[in-house]
Amino acid sequence: MRKNKILFTSESVSEGHPDKLCDRISDAILDACLQQDPESRTAVETMATREKIILSGEITTRAQVDFEKIARDCVREIGYTSPELGIGCDTMEVETNFIKQSPDIAQGVDSSFDKHSIGAGDQGMMFGYATDETENYMPLPLVMAHKLVRYATKLRKEGKLDFARPDMKSQVTIDYTEEKLKLNAVVFACQHDENIDINLLRSRIKKEVIEPVVASFGMEITPETEIFINPTGAFVIGGPLGDTGLTGRKIIVDTYGGSAPHGGGAFSGKDCTKVDRSAAYAARYAAKNIVAAGLCKKCLIQLSYAIGVSEPVSINVETYHTETVEKEKILDALINGGIFDFTPSGIIEKFSLRHPTFRYQDLSAYGHFGRPDLDLPFERLDKVEELKKYLER
Repeated sequence: MRKNKILFTSESVSEGHPDKLCDRISDAILDACLQQDPESRTAVETMATREKIILSGEITTRAQVDFEKIARDCVREIGYTSPELGIGCDTMEVETNFIKQSPDIAQGVDSSFDKHSIGAGDQGMMFGYATDETENYMPLPLVMAHKLVRYATKLRKEGKLDFARPDMKSQVTIDYTEEKLKLNAVVFACQHDENIDINLLRSRIKKEVIEPVVASFGMEITPETEIFINPTGAFVIGGPLGDTGLTGRKIIVDTYGGSAPHGGGAFSGKDCTKVDRSAAYAARYAAKNIVAAGLCKKCLIQLSYAIGVSEPVSINVETYHTETVEKEKILDALINGGIFDFTPSGIIEKFSLRHPTFRYQDLSAYGHFGRPDLDLPFERLDKVEELKKYLER
C-alpha cells in the first residue's frame, strides 16, 4: 500500500484582516485604560463593517479615554486611509456603547472564595503548548505562516510591495513524514490595487515574499511544493468592506495554529483578571520551560478555573510520548513543586500584567506566543533550572 504523507497546516492573517483590526482596537483601548488606571477591568468587543466601527462591552476604570480617537488611530496605522481600501479612518462612523462590569462578576474577582486576594474572573479551561521543532518553541507551520503575512505587511508599509493593500492571509502545510521536515504547500491571499495584473502579482508575491521567507527557515521550494497565490483571481474588495470583523474570531491564529487545543476564550480586549488571557499566558510559560528543560519534546498544559476561586480546579499535562522523565513527575513539579503560581494574583504579579513592559495591542496580530520581537515575560526561560533541580531530587 502506498504510504501517505503526514501533513499539518496552519494559517495566519495580517493586521489588516477585519477580525485583527478589531482585536487591535480592543487591545489599544485596554492599553489606554491601564496607562491611567492599572486596576482597570475591561472586556472590549469591537465590530468593523462597511464604514463603521462599533465599540461595546464592559469597562470599569478611572481612566479618561477617547475611544473614538483610539479606533481611528488604529485604523490609520494599519493603512486603511480611504473607504475604497476597505474602511476610511477619517470618514468612518464610530459608535460607542460601554457599560460597567457586572457587580455579580466583580464580587468573585474582588475577593476569592479561597485564600488568595482575587478570584478567577470566570470559569473555563486554558491551554499552553510548546514544541522543540523551532527555536521559539512554536509549531513550524504557524511560525512560517505568521512570518509570511508579517513580512508582506512590512514590504507594503515600506512602499516596496506597492500594489498591496492591508488585508492578507497565509497558510502553510508542512510534511512531517520524515525526520527532516519539508514544505508541502503555501497559500497566500493579498488584497491589491485594481490595476495590478494578476500574473505580475503572483510572480512578485512568490519572488519577494514567499521565497525569502521560506529560505529564512533553511527550507526549499521544490517542484513538488504547491504554491497558491490569490487562486480565485481578484482580491480588490477587502477589509471590513469585504468581510465584517469581530474581536476574538482568530483565536487559533493567536495561539498554536491548531497544533494544540484551545479553551475557547479569546484574549484581545480583556484585562488580566480574565483567566481566558492570563492563565493561557501562564500555561504557555510553564510548557515552554518544561520543553526547554529537556523534560519532553512537546508539552501541553491544561488549567481550569471556577469563577471566584483562585486556585485552579485542575492541572493536566500531556507530553505525547516524548518525555525523558516520567510524566507523573512533570505533573508533580507543576502541582507541588512551588515553581509555578497559577492563581490569578500570582500570574498577574509574575508577569506584571497590570504594568506591562509591552503593549497588549502589539500582540493583537501575528500571535501572542513565540514573539522574538517582543520581550514578553511569559516567554522567558527562567524556570528551567528550577525544574531540573526539582526532578533531580
